Amino acid sequence: MAYHPGDYSYPKTEAQRFEIAAGALLAQNTSWKNAEKALMNLHSSRKLSPGAIISTPLPELESLIRPSGYFRQKAGRLKFLSRSYLKADNRMDTESLRSHFLSVKGIGPETADSILLYAYNRPSFVVDAYTRRFCSALRLFHGKSYDDYRKFFQDNLPPEPELYNEFHALIVECGKRHRR
Repeated sequence: MAYHPGDYSYPKTEAQRFEIAAGALLAQNTSWKNAEKALMNLHSSRKLSPGAIISTPLPELESLIRPSGYFRQKAGRLKFLSRSYLKADNRMDTESLRSHFLSVKGIGPETADSILLYAYNRPSFVVDAYTRRFCSALRLFHGKSYDDYRKFFQDNLPPEPELYNEFHALIVECGKRHRR
């Protein structure tokens, strides 16, 4: 997947919103390339919706998402996410929606913030390993926790999803180009 500056047009449909949320979970502890293979398997088998995932037997779901790694664990968590996704209310304020997703087994702060930013277009800064390395390399900030880094960015940037999206994309691209 290449960097696409300025394209904030997604998600355009509810199906795309769920695909982004599922992709955030499947990308945990693996490369995006492997998560994408799992998403493609779900899509080609017509299982890439909350209802389809909930009704799919666990062994079948495990087989479909195998490329993402930790497939047994992720299959169960994908079912939890699907149930929670159906209960999520887009009218909730950002922090309440964040708490809603954080209450799902297997959804930590990075995944919740990815879902909020990329699927719901909410100003919730995503902190990942690239972000921490970027801050360290530039001696910009050194936090002790995920929330320290998130607060640093959210306190110093206007709360605009497009800006958070672009900023995070640039940090990731920088990290990929300059490994050290």
